[in-house]
Amino acid sequence: MKTILLIEDDAALRENTAELLELSDYHVITAPNGKIGITMAKEEKPDIIVCDIMMPEVDGYGVLEALSDHKYTSQIPFIFLSARTEHKEIRKGMNLGADDYLTKPFEEEELISAIESRLAKAQIIANLLYERKEQFIDNENQGGFRNLHELKNFFDDHGEISEFKKGEIIFKEGEHSNKIYLLLKGVIKSHKMDENGKELITALYKADDFLGFTSFTDNVPYQESATAVEDAQLAGISKGNLKDILDKSKNISLELMELLTDNLSEIKGQLLQMAYSSVRKKTAQTILQFAQILTKKPEDTIKISRNDLASVAGIATESLIRTLSSFKKDGLIEIEGRNIKILNLQGLQLIE
Repeated sequence: MKTILLIEDDAALRENTAELLELSDYHVITAPNGKIGITMAKEEKPDIIVCDIMMPEVDGYGVLEALSDHKYTSQIPFIFLSARTEHKEIRKGMNLGADDYLTKPFEEEELISAIESRLAKAQIIANLLYERKEQFIDNENQGGFRNLHELKNFFDDHGEISEFKKGEIIFKEGEHSNKIYLLLKGVIKSHKMDENGKELITALYKADDFLGFTSFTDNVPYQESATAVEDAQLAGISKGNLKDILDKSKNISLELMELLTDNLSEIKGQLLQMAYSSVRKKTAQTILQFAQILTKKPEDTIKISRNDLASVAGIATESLIRTLSSFKKDGLIEIEGRNIKILNLQGLQLIE
């Protein structure tokens, strides 16, 4: 049974809301003000916190800030309840790190839906972190990695993260190359200038692609330049570290050789389709993940916000909304407000 900490100074509302949540099979603990709420959160470590904003002692914003600075409570999902409906107040709460903001008076179904959504998101993230941890321990015990997927996870977890805005240069032709990069998000083009000063694009890279290979010898100059086509994030590993990994993992060395010798024209021809399919697959898999955690039957209605779906899927909200619309047109799902109902389970599972 999940535990909810309800922080609310209005005694009648606190008791009524607690009773409502208990009838929905939650264990509820309550606090009459922010100061007591902070103490209870640190002692009880609830699964989720529902908190009023206007309270004596410490207001809701103060509660969120205090718990965000504490390592044992910083990851607990946090929902604001408030009579304040001004856009600036809602934005302030979300900017501080709240997961949701419900205005009083609220509907019973709206509160339960928000709680279920945030608990499901927290469970998915916890599962991913656990899998990553177990995978890393297994890799350490084996002294190497088994495949390129594990190598990419290593880049993601331990690489030096760099952010580039659209149009920014990642590296220039002729500069010394000491790192290999994995593109985490965005699109990057590699390009050269011909003898007439015309730019020639040599490749396009999308998320999950490697770039920056020249030689495993440090300081060998880049043979081309790389520029962000859209805002991009990369994880970089030194050539020395990567060489050590490949020395221990012969299978990865072979996979990487095969990857680097793929036909360039085939990669270019499939790029847009692969990028689109990737977004569709991430969206489909995320819907299935939420369905598994929120309901016992995939065909039941899922109450989930678009931001949560996009956050877990790792794609832009706008891309997610477009993809959901295409799923609806294809008869895979049904959409009404926050609610998503799976109409074709097998169709979602087969999306690539």
